[in-house]
Amino acid sequence: MTNPTASQTNESAAHQADTDDSGLLGAADIRRIAAEAGVTPTKKFGQNFVIDPGTVRRIARTAEIGDGDQVMEVGPGLGSLTLALLETGAHVTAVEIDPPLAERIPKTVAERMPNAAERFRVINKDALKVTPDDTPQLASAESFTLVANLPYNVATPIIITLLERYPNLNSFVVMVQKEVADRLTAQPGSKIYGTPTAKLHWFGTSERAGIIGRNVFWPAPNVDSALVKFTRTHTDRTEADIDARQRTFALVDAAFTQRRKTLNAALKKIMPKEAFALANIDPTLRGETLTIDRFAALADAAARIEAGDTDGTDSVNGTDTTGKEA
Repeated sequence: MTNPTASQTNESAAHQADTDDSGLLGAADIRRIAAEAGVTPTKKFGQNFVIDPGTVRRIARTAEIGDGDQVMEVGPGLGSLTLALLETGAHVTAVEIDPPLAERIPKTVAERMPNAAERFRVINKDALKVTPDDTPQLASAESFTLVANLPYNVATPIIITLLERYPNLNSFVVMVQKEVADRLTAQPGSKIYGTPTAKLHWFGTSERAGIIGRNVFWPAPNVDSALVKFTRTHTDRTEADIDARQRTFALVDAAFTQRRKTLNAALKKIMPKEAFALANIDPTLRGETLTIDRFAALADAAARIEAGDTDGTDSVNGTDTTGKEA
């Protein structure tokens, strides 16, 4: 008889953990809770509820959260992922826009994981409008993680908005439409590299963390989903940092609004020609070829020209005044 290898043992343990759904929600549970709450999935809020315990455990495991960690979940829905997050011992703050769902989910937590109820809080609010004042336990934490099955139609705005508002949002694992995941992890020069990717790279690095099949949702979406994992590497700590980000993002928006045009043509209304030379950037390039650091260098060069400060070459092949690598 052959003894199992360490990898086989680990895979078996992971499979057993994923199929042991004690406390978590399966398809029948989801439909029952939805019926009790009078909830029907709506396209308005991009609602597709996860019905597979193995999938939500996989997401929680990918996020690498554990006992005592602070977690924000956007769009908890009926609580599938919420319970998997609480199962790790983390403290979860859920932001839910749909009033009936926000009202129901504390009851689900109390029923399925009563010992975790004190570690859970739900806020009935649009994630695009939530602020640190709404979430003092997250705002006061040294760091926290965003873990969410994001509505496909607003995934990117939610991610960027939360990164802007919460400097201590250090990482996230989100499930999004596969096409969105591809864009969020694209590299300069690719056809799908654009505004979302460039802006996300201001804050840190992102990578694909797996594909999620359609059959784990109710109702099943018409598209495939994927996980995106992000790690923060840059925080805007001062007003100057925030100003630099806003100036850089304005260039990104302008460059990708007319992505087939050269930088010189796309930015001619907002960028002095001298800035290209100061930043050591070829104006005949297209925006899709620039990293966020080069956009930052160009924005810094324009600001220096406007201020009459063009001595030296700080932003050329070095570090600009934002502190980001140029």
